[in-house]
Amino acid sequence: MNGSEKSLQERIETHIAELERFTATPGRGTTRLTYSPQDLGARAYLKERMREYGLDVREDGFGNLFGKREGTIEGAPSVLIGSHFDSVPNGGAYDGPAGVIAGLEVARLFAENGTRHAYPLEVFALIEEEGARFPGGLMGSRAMLGVLSKEEFARQTDKDGVTTIEAMRAAGLDPSLPGRREQGSIKAYLELHIEQGPLLEDSGIPVGVVDAIVGLAQVQITVKGRAGHAGTTPMNRRSDALVAASRIVAQLPDAAEGEEESTVVTVGRLNVFPNGANVIPDRVVFTVDLRSGAEEHVRSVLAKTKELALAAAGDGIEVEIEDQLYIAPKRMDESVRALLREKSGALGIAHRPISSGAGHDAMIFADFTAAGMLFVPSRDGLSHCPEEWTDAAHIADAVRIFHEAARALTEAE
Repeated sequence: MNGSEKSLQERIETHIAELERFTATPGRGTTRLTYSPQDLGARAYLKERMREYGLDVREDGFGNLFGKREGTIEGAPSVLIGSHFDSVPNGGAYDGPAGVIAGLEVARLFAENGTRHAYPLEVFALIEEEGARFPGGLMGSRAMLGVLSKEEFARQTDKDGVTTIEAMRAAGLDPSLPGRREQGSIKAYLELHIEQGPLLEDSGIPVGVVDAIVGLAQVQITVKGRAGHAGTTPMNRRSDALVAASRIVAQLPDAAEGEEESTVVTVGRLNVFPNGANVIPDRVVFTVDLRSGAEEHVRSVLAKTKELALAAAGDGIEVEIEDQLYIAPKRMDESVRALLREKSGALGIAHRPISSGAGHDAMIFADFTAAGMLFVPSRDGLSHCPEEWTDAAHIADAVRIFHEAARALTEAE
């Protein structure tokens, strides 16, 4: 390992360790919700590094963060590189930040090498990819590209009823700043992400060139019943919202049967009200996450889910279904994939094609620009947990590939 490569790995490890400090659950993984004090701490660190690396820093009206290195063509569209910096509750230090760090280090290499380029290079750190605070996920990318309107963004609330606008203002962020990205302002999009699965590690290959991202849908189901005393209400006089919700949840795994193997259904959030030990629940709110590599299977299992939910209504039980997110499976741009394969080969870095079973901001950008992703291995295939870990050497490999790809994409045509 030469000296410059060692310093790159050391910088990556430092970035990871510094960002890992901004968690609401020290010692129990990374919990960094959007617009939280931990968000602000990570945001300040990233701004400092962006300025140190010679980037012009700005935030948009949704709280997304950008650092721009201008090119020689005035007003030209940017090559974007980065990822998100929020986390799931008690998650890992690499999901999202690894991609932001890769963007930072590509910008640093541009500065160190005095790279002249025609098109701007723009490093980004997006909010609320995970949907851990506000419903739906991919909020930063959907909002900045107009998939989620400014009005829809403003109506989103967290589990405590706090709106996005209220949360931004409480955090000292400015929702009146320009938000939606101007049409034609993005030339290409590059994102590094940890694989979150075992394929790269099992094959001993350090880099995956993503060919497609799974389609996904998310719905929120509200089951309403009638509260009552746990000891004095006879069983045949109850309208127990939790019992009804449990019957729906228990049938959901069967909804995925008969679909293709990659079709999965997950209930990841469930809230019971009034949540008293001796009170019959009168309301249950839960989310259902549906994913498949083929859109017809996403639609099929979504229809089954809604049918199961509505079938639970009656005998004092009401059911409401709210569609929160629907994104068809997306293929990454073939020209960008070819460029990433070419640069990987030129650098002598082994790579393989890979599909993503997780959703990423790239699937939103794919409808607006030429988008490409690289995956790097996750130890034991683990993610969304404190044990999540990726070797800095593999992240450094991806940085080198993206550096060469970004040089090519920012050159004059």
